[in-house]
Amino acid sequence: MDATSKLREHIEKIVPLSDDEFAFVRSHFTIKKYKKHQFLIQEGDAVKYAYFVVSGLLKLVFTDDMLKQHIVSFAMEDWWESDYYAFYTQAEATMALICLEDTEVLCLSFQDYKKLCDGLQKMERFFLEKSNFGFLAAQRRIISWLTSGAKERYEQLLKQYPLLIQRVPKSQLAAYLGVTRETLSRISD
Repeated sequence: MDATSKLREHIEKIVPLSDDEFAFVRSHFTIKKYKKHQFLIQEGDAVKYAYFVVSGLLKLVFTDDMLKQHIVSFAMEDWWESDYYAFYTQAEATMALICLEDTEVLCLSFQDYKKLCDGLQKMERFFLEKSNFGFLAAQRRIISWLTSGAKERYEQLLKQYPLLIQRVPKSQLAAYLGVTRETLSRISD
C-alpha cells in the first residue's frame, strides 16, 4: 500500500472522506524518506512538521542538563510524532526525533495543519481525536511510572505494543522504561 493510501485509511478510521476531501487533505502533505540514525528534528531547531509514519521506526529523545538522554516515545507505522510543544508554539525544539530504522513519513507543516483544520471540519475532528488519544496514552504512562515497578511497566508495554517490543533494541527499551539493560534482561526472560 502506498503512502497516500495508508494516510487515507488512517484518517478514515476516525472520519470518512470523499475523494475530493481526501485530495484536499493529501495536498497539504509532503513525503520524505530518512535513513537509520538520521535526525528529523534536532534540539534547538525550528520544528517544521508533525510526521505521520508510513514505514519505519522513530524515537523521540529529551536530553537533560546532565546530558542524560530520556526516550519520551517511539513511533512506528500508522503513528504520528513530533516535538509537539515546539510544533504548536512554533518554538525551538527541546527534543530530538531520530530514525531507528529507514523511515518514510508524510510531513504536515504547522501552516498546512491550520489550513486543513480551517478548510475541512472533519480534519479538525480527526486531529482532536488523535490529540485526545495521545493525551490518554500519556496519562496512562505517567500513572504507570508512579504506581508500577519495572516488571509491570515492561509487561504493560508488551501487552499494548507487542510489535514495538520486537523492533526496538533492548537498550532502547530499557532507557524508555527507566531501567538498566541488565534489569530489562532479567525481567523480560
